[in-house]
Amino acid sequence: MSKTLKIVSLNSLTKRVKVGFVGTCEKYYCSKEDGFPIIRTTDLIDNGIDFSNLKYITKGFYNKEKKSQLNEGDLLIARHGDNGKAKIYKKKFPAQALNVVIIEPNQDKMSSYLLKCFFETSFVRNQILNSSSGSVQNVVNTKIINDLLIPISSDIEYKRMSKILENLEYKIELNNQINQKLELMAKTLYDYWFVQFDFPDIDGKPYKSSGGKMVYSEELKRGIPLGWEIKTIKDIATIIMGQSPKSISYNNEKKGMPLINGASDYLNGSLMARTYTTAPTRTCKKDDLVFCIRATIGKLTYAEENFCIGRCVASVRVNDKKMDEILFYTLLQEIERFKIHAIGSIIRGITKDDLRDSYIVLPQYDYIEKFHAISFPTFSKLRANKRENQKLTQLRDWLLPMLMNGQVGLNEKNKG
Repeated sequence: MSKTLKIVSLNSLTKRVKVGFVGTCEKYYCSKEDGFPIIRTTDLIDNGIDFSNLKYITKGFYNKEKKSQLNEGDLLIARHGDNGKAKIYKKKFPAQALNVVIIEPNQDKMSSYLLKCFFETSFVRNQILNSSSGSVQNVVNTKIINDLLIPISSDIEYKRMSKILENLEYKIELNNQINQKLELMAKTLYDYWFVQFDFPDIDGKPYKSSGGKMVYSEELKRGIPLGWEIKTIKDIATIIMGQSPKSISYNNEKKGMPLINGASDYLNGSLMARTYTTAPTRTCKKDDLVFCIRATIGKLTYAEENFCIGRCVASVRVNDKKMDEILFYTLLQEIERFKIHAIGSIIRGITKDDLRDSYIVLPQYDYIEKFHAISFPTFSKLRANKRENQKLTQLRDWLLPMLMNGQVGLNEKNKG
């Protein structure tokens, strides 16, 4: 173990920690051609920063709000929602941050990448969650970030350590990129069959485009193919609304059952429990669909093991596995509706009745079987990549403190 290991505050490893412009700046929005991109918390996604839906602000606003301007290598930290989510700004074009904490690391002491790794460990995430839990929206501020404790040692060559860990991160990012393409393929097929209704008819031609008969659905207020029927989610699945266990049962020693309480227990699109409970209340099973129903709404994913689910989470268990993929996309559509119509003045949320009474359009069973046969391999690959990312993340999170305290050495083969 390193003899020089010590705990330091994060502000000793940075050049600056600031909050980008706080509030709304819609009146300064302009076209892409005339403005500068602005990055919001919603643009911080699992596999980096989403540049596909950025807003743009005027040159005047950009020049006025200098504290919000970004430099290549800055770390962007989510202030609310998935508190503490950290992403590196790697682009070289000018940009600003809105409602995001900006960290400019001192690269001589700690690289952007290595600091990002710390933000993804339970050691740092728990500090953030515990420190930000006092406000209504659990907002992260600069004091919380500056006061974060980081273990460092003068014995360690951080550049070499960063390269080792970055190789793991590269594989995680590669899996995320593959999954993006797989998700697009699967969603395109679903839309083609269940939104446009151009599934292959008995002659292999697109049904609706080839003149297939449509009938009007009173429930959906639109036409659906002849022979299809409208059900509700309660007709094809079991719904389990989460219920938080008593906090006295919580522990970090992995005693009992892993607990999913909300958005903070997700990482890279997968469920990653931070705490366990010895007195589980409501539970989901492996292969259930799980998503957040309060505050942050959405984040639909599959459970890869049994979990206890808290009050901010619900799970849906399909009765017939061949309907699994259809249910997945129906829930995705409904989640978007829930986001708009969620009830509650302080904490937005959805109810069991919202879920139970959601409509789902189903074709004849042979088409259900055909869609399942086509989409199941894609879903299986997506889930396999996410499971691999979980293992890589756990390896990285185990390796980081081991390297930091000298329990794992950097041998000659790691040099370069």
